[in-house]
Amino acid sequence: MAAREEVLALQAEVAQREKELSSLKQKLAAALTAEQEPEQLVPVSPLPPKATLSRDEILRYSRQLMLPELGVRGQLRLATASVLIVGCGGLGCPLAQYLAAAGVGRLGLVDYDVVEMSNLPRQVLHGEELAGQAKVFSAAASLHRLNSAVQCVPYAQALTPTTALDIVRRYDVVADCSDNVPTRYLVNDACVLTGRPLVSASALRFEGQITVYHYDGGPCYRCVFPRPPPAETVTNCADGGVLGVVTGVLGCLQALEVLKIASGLGPSYSGSLLLFDALKGHFRSIRLRGRRPDCAACGETPTVKHLLDYEAFCGSSATDKCRSLQLLSPEERVSVADYKQILDSGLPHLLLDVRPQVEVDICRLPHALHIPLKHLERRDAESLKLLGETIWEGKQGTQEGAALPIYVICKLGNDSQKAVKVLQTLTAAQELDSVQVQDVVGGLMAWAAKIDGTFPKY
Repeated sequence: MAAREEVLALQAEVAQREKELSSLKQKLAAALTAEQEPEQLVPVSPLPPKATLSRDEILRYSRQLMLPELGVRGQLRLATASVLIVGCGGLGCPLAQYLAAAGVGRLGLVDYDVVEMSNLPRQVLHGEELAGQAKVFSAAASLHRLNSAVQCVPYAQALTPTTALDIVRRYDVVADCSDNVPTRYLVNDACVLTGRPLVSASALRFEGQITVYHYDGGPCYRCVFPRPPPAETVTNCADGGVLGVVTGVLGCLQALEVLKIASGLGPSYSGSLLLFDALKGHFRSIRLRGRRPDCAACGETPTVKHLLDYEAFCGSSATDKCRSLQLLSPEERVSVADYKQILDSGLPHLLLDVRPQVEVDICRLPHALHIPLKHLERRDAESLKLLGETIWEGKQGTQEGAALPIYVICKLGNDSQKAVKVLQTLTAAQELDSVQVQDVVGGLMAWAAKIDGTFPKY
């Protein structure tokens, strides 16, 4: 019994320490961001022209100097080129690594976030000992160890409409390695307004894509996507997962396109989109529509003449690592603290876990009923039967057979809101008994952070 109490005490202390560490990381990120306010940015002057390569440079870059398509002229162009990398994560790390290795003269690194353990399988510039450090400083240190001749300019902040033009115009080529739609529109518009080519890539699960926007009369991002998708239809790595090597493949392809632009060879994917399917091992290139005369950014009579509020335009945040949807009213939601009180009170209720089976295999609350959101959305007969039987059985424990309250939970509190909407529709269509349904704000990750420090985070 004493040993059990000691274990519980140690678990409680570990949870408290982790909470304190999380708070310190947030304070560190805020302090680093404060150091890099726009008016305090280090002045970046153009790189001086370079006429010859030194003996050491000839030795270092000898293998690529022997390529007739590149040669000394191309290497000299790389040495005086500057590239802005927006995002030092799964795409930005391999991209920056190969640009530095190839001898690009200056790399600008933009990222507001800090290194976390969950980053390490794909963000290969960072290490375990750097957890909690700003990603841009971690990346800059790694790149300096790789090639001390390359200048790295860290911007420990989110790219915003206030800062974007001032930063983008300092660089020759921009690489978008961000993971959210508002930043993609922001980077595109900044590149169009400053006349910079944009190499853009994305990766999710086992798939990725890459293209080059606004190069030599080619289309920009707005030409292809005039309007942003509904926020609830967008999935990121925190929601959908990703295999680290997939981001590595796409980041390397970005580096290849940037190097070809910077050295004067020209890109391969201006006006086309390369699709990568890692499970099947397939690459497929599709032709994009050309530059649109009516494009709001690069058209004949553009309406985007200054940078906008892109979070309002897209209906989502550019800085939340875990996107937070707002599909329900406050009355349709409960906090994890409120749910904990309900659980402790012993009041009859049903906790419905709507995550995919693969996430339930990672961790779960033992008292929850598991029915994936997709089963509810497609009105899977077996799942609806199980839910109906559980609701009926639960009513027997309420006073006079009153409606059984249902609380819906997922990982982050997004799919649970969608599930509440589906259950409301099923109730209205009388496919399900009338029930009181609310979702748990923040999901199981909020439960792990605020209620049970021993619950796994993923």
